Amino acid sequence: MKILHVIRSADPKEGGPIEGILQRGQRLQELGHEVTVVALDGPNPAYADGFPLNLVSLGPGQGIYGHCADLAPWLVAHSDEFDFISGHGIWQQGVASMGSGLKNSRTPYVVWTHGMLDPWFDENKLKRLKKMIYWPRFLAPVLERAHAVMFTTEEERRLAKNRFRPYRFRQQVVAYGTRGIVGDADAMRAAFLQEFPELQGKRVLLFLSRVHPKKGCDLLVRAFGEVYGQNPDVMLVVAGPDQVNWIETLRSEAQAAGVADRIVWPGMLKGERKWGARAAAEAFVLPSHQENFGIVVAEALSAGKPTLISDKVNIWREVIAAKAGVVAPDTQAGATQLLRDWESLGAEGREAMSQQARPCFEEHFSVEGSVRDFLAVAEAAIKAKK
Repeated sequence: MKILHVIRSADPKEGGPIEGILQRGQRLQELGHEVTVVALDGPNPAYADGFPLNLVSLGPGQGIYGHCADLAPWLVAHSDEFDFISGHGIWQQGVASMGSGLKNSRTPYVVWTHGMLDPWFDENKLKRLKKMIYWPRFLAPVLERAHAVMFTTEEERRLAKNRFRPYRFRQQVVAYGTRGIVGDADAMRAAFLQEFPELQGKRVLLFLSRVHPKKGCDLLVRAFGEVYGQNPDVMLVVAGPDQVNWIETLRSEAQAAGVADRIVWPGMLKGERKWGARAAAEAFVLPSHQENFGIVVAEALSAGKPTLISDKVNIWREVIAAKAGVVAPDTQAGATQLLRDWESLGAEGREAMSQQARPCFEEHFSVEGSVRDFLAVAEAAIKAKK
């Protein structure tokens, strides 16, 4: 099968959506399928070397929505070369262009919302008004013609329901997952600790995601100071790309909380450095305000690490049911409670929770389930189009 993904950016620094495409795409290629990504990052993007899937980079797209006049004509010219198409990010130019670009195509398509219909985004009233105007004219027709609109959890589908009108399209909840930890965990852990020797012999908590206000990093820094301010045996690693120049503000928060010397800021971690950080940590922490899935949470579970997450991470119910982590609200009090609850388990309780992490991953979040569901949807769409 020839599969095409349409996305605003294929830069791995963008996190969740492209990471999901990469993880699933590599497994699909191993199974004999051909996977292509068309993105709007402009010619010869820096990440292109070593990109594991076929890449077509148009643009660059302009503005936060990636306006690109080249995309719709490209889809008109090339869409029939593929068997199945996925559009990612409903407010982005890529999905909007699918309306005109695929109008006369014989190739079926689906659209992934990636949490972009979550009520959390309504905090900006002006953006909400713009979306209400944009939806019926430009977006609803694209969604109605799609074989399905894809949700990665039942919670995501529930939160999105009837957020905009008209809301007439087929809805599909599919498994979403990752390949999980790869490589020698002990060796990667040793290499990471050698790079950051201040972590040697310490208990380590890990945040690994974009350093962005949506992720609740400020809540975590303050909570760490409150719970572990007087415990020098515990360190916090805050890893990830700083896309909004926020780290200096967070450093000031850490200084005010008295823990500036016990937080490590390694920037974005990739490959063995990423897995080394996971292996060195006793738990993963993400007090996010909104996550439609949370690939980073699934990755932590794959490495046998409990996850301390907010109830705005849409897979929290599975984590709690498996006793593989701790959950609290996405507030300052909630972030503090996450760490207090983790500490109150004691060494024996923390170890028992660690033993539940990998089984939780294997049951709910492995890439095999994601590939299975994706292929089932694609095959049904192709059959329906004939």
